[in-house]
Amino acid sequence: MKQILLSLTLILISTTSIFAQRKSDLIAEIASLKTELDSTKAIVIKAKKNEKVGLARAESFESQVKELQDANATLLKNLNSFAEVSNKNSENINKVMAKLEQKENQLKAINNSIASNDSTSVVVLTNAKQSLGENAKIGIANGSVIIASKLESLFGNTTGTTITAEGTAWLEKIGNILKTNPKVSLTIEGLSMTGELDLAADQASAIGSLLQKQFSIASNRIQTLGKDGNFKEGINLVIHPDYARFYDMVKEHMKASN
Repeated sequence: MKQILLSLTLILISTTSIFAQRKSDLIAEIASLKTELDSTKAIVIKAKKNEKVGLARAESFESQVKELQDANATLLKNLNSFAEVSNKNSENINKVMAKLEQKENQLKAINNSIASNDSTSVVVLTNAKQSLGENAKIGIANGSVIIASKLESLFGNTTGTTITAEGTAWLEKIGNILKTNPKVSLTIEGLSMTGELDLAADQASAIGSLLQKQFSIASNRIQTLGKDGNFKEGINLVIHPDYARFYDMVKEHMKASN
């Protein structure tokens, strides 16, 4: 009996010892698992935080990309608009340059004509001095050569309208000057200091008629008029460029440019 009890006691002690050992192992394992769980939770929490940070960054990047895309689209639109404006400006500049070139050609033609007239005036002045002599009253003003003569030299007196032989011989020299320079015109001014402009005009007309009939000067090259001489009387023969032809030339250049 004692032996049985002893055996049971040994078995109970052994079982209790084993049970206690297993319990401590379980507790240790539970503690280890809890540690691992806490570590895993920490990793998960950190991962979630990183995920939120990543999502925020992704949203920020997406926003930046969208802004860049919008900026690029705006830039491309502006570049296209600039290209269109630049092309239009180039066209306008080309048109303006063409207009300026036309105007420059017009001015060049006018300047050439003026220069030609000036040269002609110098030639006429030289011819007049050679033909009429150094004592002749010859001047130049505003591109015109002005030859003055007394009424007595042409008409024999101050009130006559019939040209004398001496006056005819002198006017022949004027006719030769006009023939030598076919591009110039003549304005005959009858000057009166008494206010008798009709008489002055008749005297100028008499000279014009003689130049036409005896010396074959075309009527469209001659103009006559009576003029207040301002305390002077006589005849002024004003040899000048053909202003009508000059005006027609300028008008034609203007039409051609429009």
